[in-house]
Amino acid sequence: MSTTCELCFHHCRLDEGQTGLCRARANRNGSIVSLNYGKLTSLALDPIEMKPLRRFHPGSLVLSAGSFGCNLRCPFCQNHEISMADGSCELLSITPADLAEQAEALKPRRNIGVAYTYNEPLIGYEFVRDCAEMVHDRGMVNVLVSNGTIEEAPWRELLPLLDAVNIDLKGFTPEWYRRLGGDLESVKRNIELSVVSGCHVEVTTLIIPNENDGAEEIRAMAKWLASLDPDIPLHLTRFFPQYMMRDKAPTPKESIYRLVVEAKKWLKWVYPGNM
Repeated sequence: MSTTCELCFHHCRLDEGQTGLCRARANRNGSIVSLNYGKLTSLALDPIEMKPLRRFHPGSLVLSAGSFGCNLRCPFCQNHEISMADGSCELLSITPADLAEQAEALKPRRNIGVAYTYNEPLIGYEFVRDCAEMVHDRGMVNVLVSNGTIEEAPWRELLPLLDAVNIDLKGFTPEWYRRLGGDLESVKRNIELSVVSGCHVEVTTLIIPNENDGAEEIRAMAKWLASLDPDIPLHLTRFFPQYMMRDKAPTPKESIYRLVVEAKKWLKWVYPGNM
């Protein structure tokens, strides 16, 4: 019996036993289940600025958890070892209660909560939701670092549990997003919903030479973000050769600084990254 996963726009239609494009959701006995629920590839206490979040509790730390899988196919992925992995990789099993308890135990070390990050956390939607509820119950914050590729209904359901998000806006043309297996309008909608909800929002764009580094594209992106809120921080980060783009040169520093200047014509807070 085939079943459709409704979590993101891909709407993978899966036969019994089949796994979706993200490698983390599958059809088991006619229902869509999360294969990476409570399965972590990474767990670390990071500075909040590493997410990157520059204007949310600066100077604090956040317990950062990641699993495996992703619902995009970016050839420049900086975390491809886990984003393109499946359940056969080395994993740490943990319950939502255990993760929340670990976060609370780290309060004396300036930990403010839990960040769901490293791979694409939203494909493990149920685990993020369950953890976020328990983290809030302990008076701590939830941070999500995501590509923003999720359908509207589950995103609206999750937003009240999130205190800060950093959305990876890959670029600002539909053509570029199609090359990555994504959908620009879905991500734009979810950024707007995040801003309207009152969640703290920051946006990151990895600048790839001769791909998404045009001044006109960055101007359009910055102008659109400013139409939502000119105080949204934008991180323009430098690309280094990774994954399927190992032969491509790093982004020149001068390009990043030039695009920061362009974006600052509309946005108050624009930061160069990976410099």
